[in-house]
Amino acid sequence: MNLHEYQGKEILKSYGVPIQEGVVVDSLDKAEEAAKKLSADTGTEWYVVKAQIHAGGRGKGTVEETGSKGVVLAKGLGEVKNTVDGILGKHLVTLQTNGVGKKVNKVLIAEDAYAPDFDACSEFYMSVLLNRGTGRNIIMYSTEGGMNIEEVAEKTPHLIFKEEIDPKVGLQGFQCRKIAFNLGLTGTAMKNMTKFVAKLYAAYVGADASMFEINPVLKTGDDRIIAVDSKVTLDDSALFRHPGFEDLRDTSEEDPTEVEAKAAGLNYVNLDGNVGCMVNGAGLAMSTMDIIKLSGGEPANFLDVGGTADAERVAKAFNIILKDPNVKGILVNIFGGIVRCDRVANGVVQAYKSIGNINVPIIVRLQGTNAVEAKEIIDNSGLNVYSAITLQDAADRVKELIVD
Repeated sequence: MNLHEYQGKEILKSYGVPIQEGVVVDSLDKAEEAAKKLSADTGTEWYVVKAQIHAGGRGKGTVEETGSKGVVLAKGLGEVKNTVDGILGKHLVTLQTNGVGKKVNKVLIAEDAYAPDFDACSEFYMSVLLNRGTGRNIIMYSTEGGMNIEEVAEKTPHLIFKEEIDPKVGLQGFQCRKIAFNLGLTGTAMKNMTKFVAKLYAAYVGADASMFEINPVLKTGDDRIIAVDSKVTLDDSALFRHPGFEDLRDTSEEDPTEVEAKAAGLNYVNLDGNVGCMVNGAGLAMSTMDIIKLSGGEPANFLDVGGTADAERVAKAFNIILKDPNVKGILVNIFGGIVRCDRVANGVVQAYKSIGNINVPIIVRLQGTNAVEAKEIIDNSGLNVYSAITLQDAADRVKELIVD
């Protein structure tokens, strides 16, 4: 689950990580009052207005309707309202959005953390995530923080450092000091960075996150270390341990079809292919996607219907898959262990009839309990539904009916 910047900063702050303070608003009328409150709390005289969307590159992005950037400095209270008006409610296009961009429903009015001595500030990059190859957490960091970090990774990868943490022992003090040293810090700044790293890692572990990315981490002119931005992804599988985190989900930022599937209890991920998949079990789903690719097609989605595949559930799955205009056919590949294959076959037939006009071929492979009976039901349905027995049969059907 992805979070907005202001939400990620709230988690960071709860673990003692120093952050760039700010106030989030969702209407123009609240902008000036929020800026006044921020000024009273922090003493800031300039403000940074930041679009809150689930996409990176906001500082380089452009608001379609006004030409504004997604991150803008307002030099004084008098500029705040106009600056917010140029972003809020508009569509921001970045390198991580499509051409339409994402609508900005909220903006963060933040303090100018670089004042009063901009030239004495330094920007760093830092992230914490799992290295799946080693099974260890890793801290990635660089002296070259800021908006051009992608170019740093591409052109000067030697400027990106990595520190792996053994989860059995956790982050050690010498590792925090090593990170601060590699960032070229000394004295008070080094001590503050060491504390910052330790607290950032504690937030990552404590929140059951998949990733914490801070870009930039700012060293101020007086050697404070502050998280100026935050990009946070939480592990959906661990949300049960954090009841309040589910309330942070912003469904307006997610794929509407995926939101609908989640509400229906279906595990669905939208992809870019032309063959829809309906499978029970994640492992079988991955195998089915491989079959589709080997047959010359491309999977249009990942959809796991789980252990129940009755007519209502199958109909919901069909409807969700068919929302994708790129789908040229559907492959149903279900193993009947918990649920009998003949029941699934009847569910497919009933779902097909209830939906009505389905103008793409459906290939059904059912193996397990009562598989023979299931094949007879499919073959005798009189519908645009084709049965398959083996994985090779399914692949051949995909090639014949969809790819060719």
